[in-house]
Amino acid sequence: MTKSSPKKLAYQAAYNAKPANVAKRVENNAARRKLIGEGRVKVGDGKDVAHKTSLQHGGGNADSNLAVQSTKKNRGWRRGSGSYNPDK
Repeated sequence: MTKSSPKKLAYQAAYNAKPANVAKRVENNAARRKLIGEGRVKVGDGKDVAHKTSLQHGGGNADSNLAVQSTKKNRGWRRGSGSYNPDK
């Protein structure tokens, strides 16, 4: 496994500390805790809690906006999609 360079680690730390990214992480963690409490997902089960309408586009943590998906499906749009445009 390759190790990240100190430059990359510093960039990631600064990126993750931005208030917008902290707020997004708080919302995502709250959604996961909610579904763990309901018994729909478990810790370490390899599932993601997906927002049907993303938080970025006005979605929230209401039950009607949450779905349980495999990690591969929820994060799969990132692979090979250099032209991803959520506004289309």
